[in-house]
Amino acid sequence: MKAVSDRVAQTWVDLPAESDFPIQNLPYGVFRPRRGGMAAASPRVGVAIGAHVLDLALLHQAGYFSDSPLAGDNVFARGELNAFLGLGRPAWTAARARLADLLSDSCLSLRDNAILRRAALYKQSDVEMLMPLRVGGFVDFYASREHATNVGIMFRGPDNALMPNWLHMPIAYNGRASSIVVSGVDVRRPMGQSKADDAAAPVFGPSRMLDFELELGVVIGGGSDLGRPIPISQAAEHIFGLVLLNDWSARDIQKWEYQPLGPFLGKSFATSISPWVVPLDALAPFRVTGPGQDPQPLPYLRCEEPWGLDVGLEVWLQTARMARPERISAVSFRGMYWNIAQMLAHLTSNGCNVCPGDVYGTGTVSGSSEDARGSMLELCWKGTRPLTLPGGETRTALQDGDTLTLRGACQGEGYRVGFGEVRATILPAAG
Repeated sequence: MKAVSDRVAQTWVDLPAESDFPIQNLPYGVFRPRRGGMAAASPRVGVAIGAHVLDLALLHQAGYFSDSPLAGDNVFARGELNAFLGLGRPAWTAARARLADLLSDSCLSLRDNAILRRAALYKQSDVEMLMPLRVGGFVDFYASREHATNVGIMFRGPDNALMPNWLHMPIAYNGRASSIVVSGVDVRRPMGQSKADDAAAPVFGPSRMLDFELELGVVIGGGSDLGRPIPISQAAEHIFGLVLLNDWSARDIQKWEYQPLGPFLGKSFATSISPWVVPLDALAPFRVTGPGQDPQPLPYLRCEEPWGLDVGLEVWLQTARMARPERISAVSFRGMYWNIAQMLAHLTSNGCNVCPGDVYGTGTVSGSSEDARGSMLELCWKGTRPLTLPGGETRTALQDGDTLTLRGACQGEGYRVGFGEVRATILPAAG
């Protein structure tokens, strides 16, 4: 079976120009066809190729995985990726190699089987993308030095921007898994308690400072036992892939509640992820050495391999009055101070176990320039520098009717490995 490794790999499936999903990518998702009877309407696992989705449950039923670790139970005939993720790296590798072979322009097996091809290959416009995972645990990190410095300057001044522990370990909090939703699910403005600086007492009402956070989310594949940390050298056995992630934030609620125990209701109302999980193997050509770390991390956080990722990320905003979205930020993930392997090693360093389908966010991704900031808080510098949009509208926080879209991709030679997008529109508060 062929692996997808070289830049000249081609597929018999038509690829739109600048497609996020060439044969070098092959991201996994869960979808429901919009056509067919009741059986066809059941959710199942698919892979994106160009503007199409390939039905893996049907391929498994047709015997295409019978000589691999995927033989037996059809893990693709599920409404979530968890069962497939739990099989571990040998199964992930076998599935990717078989799919690369079937979709290669030199393989006739699927291409020339007209009946099966028509049944298994859907246009993306003909399917509904669903939540790809059953997320049991969610952790959100704070791993961008630029973001942490910006926030620190705004709230504590330049002399105390980074807290004393920040350069010694990747800081994080445990989030709420139940409110993670897939792209396309709109987000309702949260209600909560907040207190203005000049107010004598707090009030309860809709958040007035709704924000986004541009992040990547890391999807756990191979789980671990309680009490057994995962060393950095084994991170690749446990990381299945990555998604785009928007950790929505109600800044006014967060500001009033976060001391002394950290984020709570200002974060837990919604987190959005993209429907496609890009495998770690697809990102291998884009792994780079990250920024130097000084002081040197403690031994359990030291990396011998390059774990930085050269992923370009963008934020697009469209108000209810705008005809088209406007890009308001663009930044590279390669500048992240703490990498995804260090995050996993630290997350499990106390013996905390992880399970297939768990997700941890990288924290807001920000760069050094003013147009490379991954939150409205930074772009508008705590509300003092309003963002001016086409047509003259301004924003210091997200308003009802605004649509926020995150996009991301790695650029190779002659192809791109993309994440698609994660998008949601802000709805008015309930009641």
